[in-house]
Amino acid sequence: MQLQPLEPIPAWEEDEKPSMPGSPSTPRHRPAVRASYLLVGILVSATGGLGNALISANLPQIQGALGLTPVEGTWLPAAYVMTNVSSNLILFKCRQQFGIRRYAECSLLAYIAITILYLMIRSYEMAILVRAVAGFAAAPMSVLGFFYVLQAFPKAKLGKGLCVALGISQVWTPVAWLISPALLDLGEWQTLYLFEFGLALCSLAACVTLKLPPGIRIASFERLDFLTFALMAPAFALVGAVLAQGRTQWWTEQPWMAFALIAALGLFIVAFMIEHHRRNPLVKTRWLGTADTARFAVGALTMRLLLSEQTYAATGLLRTLGMGPDQLQLFYAVMLAGLLLGMTVSAVTFGPKTMPVQFVGAILLIIAGSLIDNDATSDTRPQTMMVSQLLLAIASGLFIGPLLLTGVMKALSKGADHIVTFSVLFAVTQSIGGLAGPAVYGTFEQVRQHEYSAQITANLDPGDPVVAQRLAQQGQVYAAQITDPVRRQAQGVGLLAQTATREAHVRAFNDVFTLNAILATIFLLWSLYRVAVTARAARAARAARKASPPAAGASASASSVTV
Repeated sequence: MQLQPLEPIPAWEEDEKPSMPGSPSTPRHRPAVRASYLLVGILVSATGGLGNALISANLPQIQGALGLTPVEGTWLPAAYVMTNVSSNLILFKCRQQFGIRRYAECSLLAYIAITILYLMIRSYEMAILVRAVAGFAAAPMSVLGFFYVLQAFPKAKLGKGLCVALGISQVWTPVAWLISPALLDLGEWQTLYLFEFGLALCSLAACVTLKLPPGIRIASFERLDFLTFALMAPAFALVGAVLAQGRTQWWTEQPWMAFALIAALGLFIVAFMIEHHRRNPLVKTRWLGTADTARFAVGALTMRLLLSEQTYAATGLLRTLGMGPDQLQLFYAVMLAGLLLGMTVSAVTFGPKTMPVQFVGAILLIIAGSLIDNDATSDTRPQTMMVSQLLLAIASGLFIGPLLLTGVMKALSKGADHIVTFSVLFAVTQSIGGLAGPAVYGTFEQVRQHEYSAQITANLDPGDPVVAQRLAQQGQVYAAQITDPVRRQAQGVGLLAQTATREAHVRAFNDVFTLNAILATIFLLWSLYRVAVTARAARAARAARKASPPAAGASASASSVTV
C-alpha cells in the first residue's frame, strides 16, 4: 500500500525516524528529558492500568454497595474486557491518521470524561455502561504510556526499553491491591474513582507540558475498515461475555451462551471473508493462517493462561480461607517486587540469543511455583505462599518482553502494514487469555470441589464418636445464645458442613496448582522442541551458505525466502 503523508516529513537523522507511521520519532534527548519522559510514562500507564485493577480488587465491596448478585458483579470487569480487546483494530489507524500528539491529548480528554462519569454513577446499568466505555478509552492510555517510556531509551537500547515499558504495564494489579485499603478508608468505593480522576488530570497536564515527538501522519482509513470493526468488535465482546460468565452462570445452564458463541462465529466468518478478499485489508488473514503466527498465538495464550495461577488460584485460595485486602498487603508487595525483578532481568539480559532462554526460564519458574503451592492446607496463610508467588511474578515480568518482540519482528518481516494484525492478535491472546484462565481453572476447581465435598460428607457419620464429639464442640459455640439443644445441634451441623466445604475447596485448589504445573511442563517440552528445531534450521542455513559459491548462495537464499 502506497503511503500518503498528510503533512511534510521532517528531515530526521536515520536514528531519529519513527519505526512506522503512527509512532513518535526518536530524537536525541538530554538525560534529564529522558528521565522526564520515563516519569510521565509511568504516570500515564498508571492512569490506564489502575481502573480495571481497582474494580477487580474491590469487587466484593462494590457489589455490596450497589446490592448486586455475584452474576451482576461479574459483568463489571467483563464489560471492560469486552470492549478493550477489540479497540486496537481501530485505534492504531487513528494514530496514523491524526498524529500521535492529537491522539494523546484526545485520548486523555476522553478518559477524563469517563472518570467523571464514574463519580456520577447512581445505578447498576450506568456502572456497566461506564465500564464498557472505559475499556475502550483505556487502550490508547496503555499505548501512550508505552511510547512515553520508550522515549527514555536511545534507539540502540529500544529492546531494553520495550521490556521496561511492558513490565511497567503489568504492575498495576498488585499496586491496586496495595493502595485499595487506604483509599477505601477515606470513604466509599467511589473514592477509588476520585483517585483515578486525579491521576487522569495529572496525566493530561504532564502530556501537554511534555509532548511526544512528532511522527508521520498518513491517510490510513478506508470505508471497509469500519465495517470490519463493526463485525469483529461485537464478536470479541460476545466471546468475552461467555468466558466471564461461564463458571458463574454455568456453561450448560444458560442457552444464551450457546447463541452468543454461534453469533460470534458468524460475525468472525463474515469479517474474515471481507478481509480475505480486500486489496488493503485491515486484518491480514493470510498471515494469520501461517504456522509461525499460529505458534505465536498458542504460546502467548498459553503463557497468559498459566499465569492465571497467580491471579485466580492463589488469590482465590486465600480469599476462601478468609483473607481480605488488609491481610493480602504483604502478599501483593512480594508480587510487585517479583514483577519488577523479572522486568529488570529481562531488560538487562535482553538480546536475540537470550530471548529463548528468558522464555524457557519463565516456564520453569511457573512449574516451580505451582509445585510449591499444591500442598496447601486450611492453615495456609499469605506468608506461606510468598516464595511461590515471587517465582510466578518474576516469570510474568520475564516473558512478556521477549514474547512481544518476537511477534513484532515476525510481523515487520512481512511489512509495516502487518502491525495492525499483530496488535490485535497480541491484545486478543492477552485479554482472552486473562479471561480464559479463570474460566478454565474456575470450572475445574468447582467440579473438583463438588467431588471432594461429596466424599467428605459421605464419611461424616453422626454415629461416629469423633464426628459426634466435633458436632458437640461446634454446637457449644452457640451455647450462650441458643438454649434449645436441638437447635444448637443443628447449628453445629451447619458449622461442620461449612468446614467440610472449606476443606473441599482447599483440595480443589491444590488440584488446580497441580494441573497448572502439568500444563506448564507440556508447554515447556513443546517450547524446547521448537527451540531445537529453530537452532537446527539456523545451523543448516549457515552450512549451506558456507558450502555454496556466492551466486548459488544468493539463489538458495531467494528460494528459502520464497518457501
